[in-house]
Amino acid sequence: MSYIKGKFKNLIYESDNGYKVGLFKVIETDDENLENNKTITFTGYFTELNKEDKYLLYGNYIFHNRYGYQFNVSHYEKVKPEGKDAIIDFLTSSFVKGCGVKLATSIYEIFGDSTLDKIKENKENLLLVPKMTTKKADSIYHSIIKYFSLDKEILELKTMGFSVKETMNLINLYGEKITNIIDENIYFLKDIIDFKKLDSIFLTKYDALDQRRVKACIIQSIKESTFSNGDIYLTKEEILNQLKHHQINTNIDDYLVSLFNEKEIFIQNERYYLLNDYLDELNNALAISSLMKKGEKSIKNFKSLVKKAEQELNITYNEEQLNAIKCALENNISIITGGPGTGKTTIIKGIIKIYSLMEKIEPFNLNKYVCLLAPTGRAAKRMSETSKIPAMTIHRFLKWDKENNTFGINEFNKLSYNLIIIDEVSMLDNHLLSSLFKGINLNTKIILVGDEYQLPSVGPGLILKDMINANIKHISLKNIYRQSENSYIPILARNVKDKIISNELLNRKDDYNFIECSSKEIKEYIIKILEKAEEKNMNISNVQVLAPMYKGENGIDNLNILLQDIFNPPSESKDEVQIGPVLYRVGDKILNLINDVDNNIYNGDIGYVKEVNIDSKTDYLVINYYNHDVSYKKENLNSITHAYAISIHKSQGSEFEHVIMPICPSYNRMLYNKLLYTGISRAKKSLIILGSSTSFEQSINNNYSQVRKTSLTEKIMNNLK
Repeated sequence: MSYIKGKFKNLIYESDNGYKVGLFKVIETDDENLENNKTITFTGYFTELNKEDKYLLYGNYIFHNRYGYQFNVSHYEKVKPEGKDAIIDFLTSSFVKGCGVKLATSIYEIFGDSTLDKIKENKENLLLVPKMTTKKADSIYHSIIKYFSLDKEILELKTMGFSVKETMNLINLYGEKITNIIDENIYFLKDIIDFKKLDSIFLTKYDALDQRRVKACIIQSIKESTFSNGDIYLTKEEILNQLKHHQINTNIDDYLVSLFNEKEIFIQNERYYLLNDYLDELNNALAISSLMKKGEKSIKNFKSLVKKAEQELNITYNEEQLNAIKCALENNISIITGGPGTGKTTIIKGIIKIYSLMEKIEPFNLNKYVCLLAPTGRAAKRMSETSKIPAMTIHRFLKWDKENNTFGINEFNKLSYNLIIIDEVSMLDNHLLSSLFKGINLNTKIILVGDEYQLPSVGPGLILKDMINANIKHISLKNIYRQSENSYIPILARNVKDKIISNELLNRKDDYNFIECSSKEIKEYIIKILEKAEEKNMNISNVQVLAPMYKGENGIDNLNILLQDIFNPPSESKDEVQIGPVLYRVGDKILNLINDVDNNIYNGDIGYVKEVNIDSKTDYLVINYYNHDVSYKKENLNSITHAYAISIHKSQGSEFEHVIMPICPSYNRMLYNKLLYTGISRAKKSLIILGSSTSFEQSINNNYSQVRKTSLTEKIMNNLK
C-alpha cells in the first residue's frame, strides 16, 4: 500500500452510497510509478471532499482495463495546515468558529508552527493569547477537535458496516461521542438505524444472550408484533415466540421487570405494552371519558333551524339523517358511521350549516370556529370540496416535523375550536388520535365520521370499533340514498358486508359489471375495457385499478407496466428515465407513499409527472399534486410509485369515479370480506370486477379479520366509573 498527498480537484462520478471517482493533484507520494505535481484519477468511499483542504490518501495505483490508471483509496485523512499563511487561513476558514484574521495572527505569534498541536493538546493554552475570552477559546478548540477527530470516527463507523449516509447522520447527531455510545450500548441507536444492522454489528463482539441484546430484542419483538398485527399490547407467550426469531430462548422475567423500571415498557394484568403505546391509549381514554361526562345539551328551535338549513342547502333530510345531526350537535363527542351511499357527506354539510345558524356565525368566519380533519390528503380535499370550508390532514393541523417525528401543536401549544369534525376515522391509529387530543382544547364538540366495516388503521389500535364499544353516542346509518335510480354499488357493498351471495352479484347493472375470465385473460380484458373507455369519458385521471397484491402475473407492479403503455405510451416529446426496474415518464400517474408536511403532500396522494430532469440533482423529477409542484431528488424516489394500479389498502380514504378490480385465484390468500368491501366502496360512478366468480364468492365468505388486542374500551369504561 502506498500514499499520495495533495488536493482534490474535481468530481467525475458520485453514487448514493458515497463512492466517488475524481481527479487529485499529487504533491507528494512514495509510489515510484507516480510523479509529484501530476493530476491522477482516484476512486473510493468518501464522506465529503473540499478543494481547500489537503488530503493524505492510502491505497494502490492500479491499471483498470476500461478506465486506465487510477488510485484505489482504502482510507484517507485530512492533512494539518502547515506554515504561517496556511495556519492563519485555516483558523479564519468556515471550519473554525469565532476566529478572525487578527486573532488568528495573535495565536500563531504565540505558538508558531505548533499552533494546531498546542490547541488540540489543551484548550487552556488558547488563554495565553492576549484578549482571548473563554467563550472564544472554547469555540475555536471544539471546532478544531471536531475537524480533525471526526475522520477517525467516520472510518471506524464505516469499518463496522454503517453506510456513508448512516455514518454522516450519526456523526451529525453525536459527533465524537458516537463510538463511546456504540461501545456502551449500540441498541441506543435503534430509532435511527435499522435494528438488524445494529444487531449484526453487536454480535461480532458480544454474546447473543448479553443482557443489553436480550432487552433490546424484547423491545424490538413488541414493536414488530404490535405494528404487524395492530395490537397495543402482547402477552408474555407472544413475546417469547417473537424472541425465537432472534435466537433467544431463555427466561425473560427479570428482563421484563428491568425494562418496566427503565420506563421502556408498561405491565398491567399480564399485558405487556410499549410505554408510549400505553400512555397514548390512556390519554385517549381520559380525553374521551372527559368529553362523555359533560352530558348532552339540547338544541332550542331545532326544527326551525333545520328548515332554514334545508332551504339554504336545497336538501330535505329524513328522520335518520336529522337524528344523526341532532345527536352530533347535542353531545360533546359522537360517532356517525355508514357505508357508501348512506349520506355521511350530506349529514356533515347539515351539521356545519345548522351549527353556524345556532351560533350566528357568518360563512366567511366559519373556519375560525369549525375545524375539518381527515387522516389522508384526498379525504381532506373531498371534505373541503363538499363543505366549502378548508379541511386538512391531522398531520398538517398538528404541524408535524418529519425530521424529528414530533408535532408542533401539542400539550404545551394547544389550538381551540368550537366544533371539530374528523372523517375516515377507521384509519386513525392509537398514536395519531392521542397526538390530536394533546393538541386541542377539550372544551369543544368532536364528531367522528367513518365506516366501521372498512379496513382498520395501518398503525396499532382499533380506534373506531373501541369507541363504539365504549358506548359513545353513535348513529349507524342504514338507508342507502342511491346516486341514480339504478345505482347498484352501495347495495353491492352492503351485500358483501352482510355475506349475501345471489345471482345479482354477477349480473350487469347500470354502474356495475362482473366479467368472468381466467387469470391469463385479465390483462387482455383490461385492455379491451380501456379501449372502450373514451366513449364513457373514462381516462387516466378518473379510472383507478385496485388490486390486493404487488407481485405475480396480475400483481400491481405488472399491471402498472401494462397501464403505463395504455395511458401514457412512449413519445419523442416526453422525457423519461429508468430508475432500477421502474420507468418514469412525463405524464405518468404517481402515488405518494409518505407524509411530507413541508410539501403539503400525504401518503396516498396522487399526482402526475410534470418534468424529468436527469441532469438536475434537486429537480430530478417534478410531480404535480392538485396543481402543486413537488421536486424530488434522485435518492428520494423510493417515496413514490406508479398509481395506474394501487393496493386496496392504499386506496382507503379515497374515492374514484371508475374502479376496475381484478379478482383471481392467485390473490386468494389476500382476499377476504373486509378487503373486498373496502375496494368496492371506493367506486363512485362505476365498478368493474373481472376474474373468477369462485374467488369472488369465496372472498365474500372469508370473514378473516385479525382481532387486535387493545384496551381502549376498558380504559374508557373504567374512567367513566
